[in-house]
Amino acid sequence: MYTQKYEELPKIVKIILQIFLGGLIGGIYRIIRFVETKNVVTLVVGILVLVTGIGNLIAWIVDLITEILHNRITVLAD
Repeated sequence: MYTQKYEELPKIVKIILQIFLGGLIGGIYRIIRFVETKNVVTLVVGILVLVTGIGNLIAWIVDLITEILHNRITVLAD
C-alpha cells in the first residue's frame, strides 16, 4: 500500500529523491515492504541500510540505478 504510493510517483521525482535522500528512502522502503510482504530478508537489508554507512552507500547506488532502469527499487526489496 505505502510502497505502491511511492512507486506511483513520476520517474523524475523518484530519481531526484534517490539522489538526495537515497539511503534513507531505500532503508525505509524495505522496512515498509517487509510489513507488506513479511519477507525477513527485506527487513534485515532495510535495517542494515539505515544503520551501516557502507550499506547505505551501496543501497543508494543500487537503488538509483534500479530506479533509472526499472522505475522501482528491485534489489532485495521483495
